[in-house]
Amino acid sequence: MGYGLIKAMGNKAELITLGVLELHKYTDHYLKLQKIFECVVRLVDSYHPDELAIEAPFYGKNVQSMLKLGRAQGVAMAAALSRSVPIFEYAPLRIKQAITGSGSASKEQVAMMLKQMLKLKEVPTYLDATDGLAAAFCHFLQSQKVNVASGPKSWKEFISKNPGRVKR
Repeated sequence: MGYGLIKAMGNKAELITLGVLELHKYTDHYLKLQKIFECVVRLVDSYHPDELAIEAPFYGKNVQSMLKLGRAQGVAMAAALSRSVPIFEYAPLRIKQAITGSGSASKEQVAMMLKQMLKLKEVPTYLDATDGLAAAFCHFLQSQKVNVASGPKSWKEFISKNPGRVKR
């Protein structure tokens, strides 16, 4: 499981930390779920994020893999919610599109774009870490679009907020 934390300052973002939780050493699936929960709680308690962005479940051919992934995502969300951190989900295609402009981009392409956009010295070693970072950066980009679009809803509202810009 990869994770990435960014700090948003206006229209700029900077990397706080990223990493991976290595779960392959555990054979028991329930122990893996416990480790995911503990890791997310530890990250939330350490960094106090305002929001959590997560990759939404995607559809695959292997039902057992999908079930395990859904449980893992659910545990990560429950950990954040246990600390009152709101959750935002983004489809994998949407994340890739937000970062690279293409929904079919490879993990390597996403990692390279994140390196450039966040001015990282090098591409992170683990692509799972950049997956987590990509979800966070996608959320940052989506939040920017919402803020940009928060102008007046009508001409009447514009005129009332900008009386000096209207000639009569």
